[in-house]
Amino acid sequence: MKTFKIDKSHSNIGFHVKHMMFSKVSGNFKNYEASIEMEGDDFANAKLNFEAETQSISTNNEERDNHLRSADFFNAESNAKVAFKSTEVKKEADKKYTIHGDLTMNGVTNPIELKTQYSGIMQDPWGNDRIALVMETKINRKDWNINWNQALEAGGVMVSKTVVFDIDAQFV
Repeated sequence: MKTFKIDKSHSNIGFHVKHMMFSKVSGNFKNYEASIEMEGDDFANAKLNFEAETQSISTNNEERDNHLRSADFFNAESNAKVAFKSTEVKKEADKKYTIHGDLTMNGVTNPIELKTQYSGIMQDPWGNDRIALVMETKINRKDWNINWNQALEAGGVMVSKTVVFDIDAQFV
């Protein structure tokens, strides 16, 4: 069994939402841990675990970040972590997989699917085995009781219900 730990200096746990129905606001988590366990080189047998501190959310706007940490969104005081634990990895095509698992946010756990591009195992110049994953999923934040919104005078709402997670992760 091989265990790979996330290389934070070469990874980004990002997300974006539509703001005011026409532009994107992006952010990420600054403090997180992740690991992959797998036997041999077969990624279809892999187990992925991830945890991020909700207090570490960043959109490069302190006022917005504080609002995201509040009970209106992540309720970081009561729910310190966002967590993902894989339940199955399914090969779809060469180097393309779907990682099925449970995502816990705001005290609620729901199943999700991460569309994943897998690099294979590569050796870096220092002799370490590395894996790179590019992952994406779309969720409805209301499924995790993240319901805050504000109606706009011109129609529509301030924040879309759809959140897209864009994850680029390198493991060593």
